[in-house]
Amino acid sequence: MLLRIPGPYDFALSTARFRDFGTDGATVLNEGGLHRVVAGEEVRVTAAPGGVAIEPRSDRGAEEIGRLLGLPFDLDAFRAWAAEDAVLGPIAEALGGFRPTLNPRPFEALVVAITTQQISLRAAAAIRGNLVRAYGVKHDLAWEFPTRERIRELRPRHFTPLGFSRAKAEYVLELAHSHLDLDGFAALDDDEVIASITSVRGLGRWTADWFLARHLARPHAWPAGDLGLRKAVSTFYAAGQPLSIEEVRRMSERFAPFENLSAQFLLAGARMAG
Repeated sequence: MLLRIPGPYDFALSTARFRDFGTDGATVLNEGGLHRVVAGEEVRVTAAPGGVAIEPRSDRGAEEIGRLLGLPFDLDAFRAWAAEDAVLGPIAEALGGFRPTLNPRPFEALVVAITTQQISLRAAAAIRGNLVRAYGVKHDLAWEFPTRERIRELRPRHFTPLGFSRAKAEYVLELAHSHLDLDGFAALDDDEVIASITSVRGLGRWTADWFLARHLARPHAWPAGDLGLRKAVSTFYAAGQPLSIEEVRRMSERFAPFENLSAQFLLAGARMAG
């Protein structure tokens, strides 16, 4: 089936993160196609005229893949707005066809955030891949990410052989056992989501900001605590001078009302420049 994606759209450019930062087995880029398990069935996503092809045909798959590929973002409005910025405009133009991806499942998105705390994205993917392969469900090329219920059955000792620190193991378990209504976050405003997430030990503002950005696709999400974003803002707007978290957070006003997409394009622009 064809899932239409507004153009311009470059599938390879938009999914490059699954190649550049490694895979955890839940979303697998293989021979030009993206593999993911949706509703118990593995689907393969490939570039197609007007969007992407999803095989086998799956309405549930189309919904999740559409979110994964960033359909909630209004890129036309963002690009028109960014064109007025002397710095961001050329970055957006150079990244023609780029559409940021999202993590379509809330529990998975938060576990991803926990694993990436204070280590590289590639190292985090490797550690998370150990978890997925140990406790997820194997299909053909992809595994279904372990469910919250499956993680609740584990203990910290189960995470140690996978490369998790004791602290991160405890954070994942506290998330799994928490009373957070993860599916209900979509109905909350940004501040309510931040308050709920940060009420769980080990889940701080950085985690909440990235959840708003990469799962909920909230337009005003601005993960100022992210080292990569601080470096990108420094490179493009401060002549390489180091910037504090508070300095970068204050700069969010410059990118309103598209803080989230600005962050995503600045990060992609920094990777492209590097």
